[in-house]
Amino acid sequence: MKEKYDVIIVGAGVAGLNCALHLPKDKKVLIICKGKPEESDSYLAQGGICRLQGEDDYEGYFDDTMRAGHNENNPAAVECMIKSSPEVIDELISVGVDFAREKDGSLAATREGGHSRNRICFHEDCTGKEITSKLMAAVTKLQNVEICPQNTLIDLICSEKECMGVVVVDNETGKVKKIIADYTVLATGGIGGIFENSTNFRLLTGDGVAICMNRGVAVDNVNYIQIHPTTLYSEKKGERCFLISESVRGEGAHLLDKYGNRFCDELQPRDVVTEAILKQMKEEGSSFVRLDMRPAGKEELSTHFPSIVKRCAEEGYDVFSEPVPVVPAQHYFMGGVRSDLNGRTTMDRLYAVGETCCNGVHGANRLASNSLLESVLFAKRAALDIAANFKANEQLTPEYAANNALLGDYSNPEKLLNSYKRALLKAIEEANK
Repeated sequence: MKEKYDVIIVGAGVAGLNCALHLPKDKKVLIICKGKPEESDSYLAQGGICRLQGEDDYEGYFDDTMRAGHNENNPAAVECMIKSSPEVIDELISVGVDFAREKDGSLAATREGGHSRNRICFHEDCTGKEITSKLMAAVTKLQNVEICPQNTLIDLICSEKECMGVVVVDNETGKVKKIIADYTVLATGGIGGIFENSTNFRLLTGDGVAICMNRGVAVDNVNYIQIHPTTLYSEKKGERCFLISESVRGEGAHLLDKYGNRFCDELQPRDVVTEAILKQMKEEGSSFVRLDMRPAGKEELSTHFPSIVKRCAEEGYDVFSEPVPVVPAQHYFMGGVRSDLNGRTTMDRLYAVGETCCNGVHGANRLASNSLLESVLFAKRAALDIAANFKANEQLTPEYAANNALLGDYSNPEKLLNSYKRALLKAIEEANK
């Protein structure tokens, strides 16, 4: 890595990658990520990505999103996301994303909880992997972009008013590096790693959000944390919970009690279904409920959900002949670094996109399959905003940054990262009170 870049992007999920893809090709761009490039929640997304199904779908899509978010959404952000969704899907197809098709060649659409109609484009049960890998392939062709994995963000370089770069630690050597940039984009993903049970990669611990809290950058709704209703129950502790996509229920799967009876409407928003499952578990005194996928049909399960079928088989469950045990787990973060519709934060030259940010599009509870759409769209808008307003920071030099902005003690990065986890958990606890 060099000492200076035009733009630094922290995170290599769909938000970070799509941001890089839309920055000017004459700008030097650095993407860093905490682990391997594929260790992002974007890569894990199973269900799909929403697309407006014509003008007659707008009102329904808008109402579904607002209702799922308990009407705490930012209506302007919701409108922007929905109206831009066809363009987003078309752009993804242009970089090679292979969405499922009907026999006539039109895009197939499935349904998930909280949706009033089918509007979710998908690739089998690994849509996130398909989109992320195709965006990565496109970005790696860019001559102006460097990708450096295994580098963990431990601080921002900033004055009182503006961001001037990042401080990272090399995971393999332990060496701390200070890199300056005219603009910095946080796309650091979710916070699931701070919880015992989560569908997130364990390394995603909300570092970007905690650093912003520490640096006086506005952060909103830290206690808006979504629980996914159905993850495969396991007695193994400390591992990432395997998510069983909501699309399975969208295609007909049923939730059952210990007697084999349905106990809720499986297509309600996630928080409603989660509450029903937790109530049922409490009544039964059990650690899980059961998900019967057989109503979806063997062909649908085999073609649409092959990864889920395979993982269940690895755990000893045959989805074609028996229900599987499922339990809720932490899944998504609706709060985050405050950002506008162009990704701008309350600090100059600092942007936040994807799950790291809070632009209000999800409200208090995210509607299924809006996350990939939101991340891809607003990352592009951030890139275009940077391009349209790019102005080099004339005083930005390594010497200036060292003398005026670096306030942290970086002698023990692990201790610093643990302090961020504690600070974030404390903020969540206080917000809940």
